[in-house]
Amino acid sequence: MYSFNNDYSEGAHPRILQALAETNLEQNNGYSQDRHTARAAELIRAEAGCPGADVHILVGGTQTNSAVIAAALRPHQAVIAASTGHINVHETGAVEASGHKVLTRPAGDGKLTPALIREVLAAHTDEHMVQPKMVYISDSTEIGTLYTKAELEALSLCCRQNGLWLFLDGARLGAALTSPANDLTMADIAALTDVFYIGGTKNGALFGEALVIVNDALKADFRYLIKQRGAMLAKGWLLGIQFEELFRGRLFYELAAHANAMAARLRGALSERGYEFAYPPQTNQLFPIFTDEMIERLGRDFLFMPDKRIDENHQSVRLVTSWATTEAGVEEFIRALDMD
Repeated sequence: MYSFNNDYSEGAHPRILQALAETNLEQNNGYSQDRHTARAAELIRAEAGCPGADVHILVGGTQTNSAVIAAALRPHQAVIAASTGHINVHETGAVEASGHKVLTRPAGDGKLTPALIREVLAAHTDEHMVQPKMVYISDSTEIGTLYTKAELEALSLCCRQNGLWLFLDGARLGAALTSPANDLTMADIAALTDVFYIGGTKNGALFGEALVIVNDALKADFRYLIKQRGAMLAKGWLLGIQFEELFRGRLFYELAAHANAMAARLRGALSERGYEFAYPPQTNQLFPIFTDEMIERLGRDFLFMPDKRIDENHQSVRLVTSWATTEAGVEEFIRALDMD
């Protein structure tokens, strides 16, 4: 069976594996105090145009989200997210387990707006309720949509006017930045947020998310929190080497662009055949609407995830392409669409 289940089904890009193999017998300092992690951080700061940022590389997205939110918020404070936000629906209450409530608002396109943020602020008026203090967004979102530069500027202004931290989850930032619909750069994101991260797990690395703390107020003692939460690897250079390779040249962007190109081929074939999408298809996550019969038939040869029921006979499903998705796999799926 060919998998369109997610963008981390494969191991790692061969260049990353080669770099890990070539450095395998090196002796490095532990706990991310090594030259590879330092070089990766230097490359990321240069790419993001933020020479004063702190860069920490953690293992996974849930771990990174939980650590950032716990570090930024006082015990009585909460984080605002779209109802589809990863911290709300895919992290088993990790944020709440650390003592911080997630305040959500429905967003049909998966994106928060200043109006939705103001709704939350208006509903939390005094010390008898949690205090909203952070806004969490992701780009691309959980449903594959993108923030425009104008939208991110508006969110940034709203947060600064209301004393809120703005945190961008970039687990799929590569897919966002290489989408033809995108008008943001990594430097724009660094300028408009307080903290964000760059996903490696879903873009060709074995594992790893590079956290970029831009706002000085969030930097103090962060390594203490990483250690306390069990997120500090003794062999931290294994993270550093991967991001060093991703940002040596343009590998990070090349891998994400391939995932988007494979999704574009699928999207075009689906549209030509009259299939509709539950959400605007903009990145490597597609949500076509199929009949139940079609889903059962396709499911015999392909892996993909159910999304939501549309009506009595139709559901949307999630198809995800990756840096390793083959043209042959895409063409096989397209041929399957035409089979009776």
